[in-house]
Amino acid sequence: MSGWLLAIDTATRQATVTLGTPDGRLIVGHDWPVGHTHAETLLPALRELLAGAAVAPADLAGIVAGTGPGGFTGLRVGLATAKTLAHGLGIPIAGIATTDALAAAALAGHGGDALVLLPAGPSDRYLALVRVARDGTARAIEPPRLLAPADVGQAVADAIAAGARLVPVDLADAHAVAPDVALGRAALAGLGAALLRLGARALARGRGERADELVPTYVTLPRGVAAAGGGAAWSPDLR
Repeated sequence: MSGWLLAIDTATRQATVTLGTPDGRLIVGHDWPVGHTHAETLLPALRELLAGAAVAPADLAGIVAGTGPGGFTGLRVGLATAKTLAHGLGIPIAGIATTDALAAAALAGHGGDALVLLPAGPSDRYLALVRVARDGTARAIEPPRLLAPADVGQAVADAIAAGARLVPVDLADAHAVAPDVALGRAALAGLGAALLRLGARALARGRGERADELVPTYVTLPRGVAAAGGGAAWSPDLR
């Protein structure tokens, strides 16, 4: 495959657009605190990234999309943009779990198990246990969990006791659950590069998806939609 890879992720409070080579080497990227401005800021940031690198959309050979977990609106904006580009340009797209990429970025060069901890609404937490190999590949080693605040402490303690490193991301109370929050900062700083590496490997192995079949993971429902039974819920997709 010749051309450029473009990685897009809008699952965290920091949006990321990154350009790299077909083998996943980062060339240039742009991260910014996105808040709730995904719809207003993503396309201008993408245009600026391409123009700054003198890359036209037709020069793209593949798209890598972070599939979450994340909030409904932000994640949907990012996935819709990535899927539209892939479909319109007729190029392959690879969906990579954002938690896999965050773990790979946090443990880059070392490997091991990472417990990625993310907010899921105002107080619930999403936990993903990911194994990172020394070659940078990453895979979930158990089903992710959505936990109420009272259950988070024990789950974190159990994972740490089993040898996992805690990677808190986007948590205002990160210091309360993780004495060292440096891995969370490293995860966000390296997210774009990790997405490129993981996505390039997936595309090289023919593991891309059809754009219309790429499924995101949401941890919060759209505004005004209540979870069944009034409790916490998360969904791979809401159609």
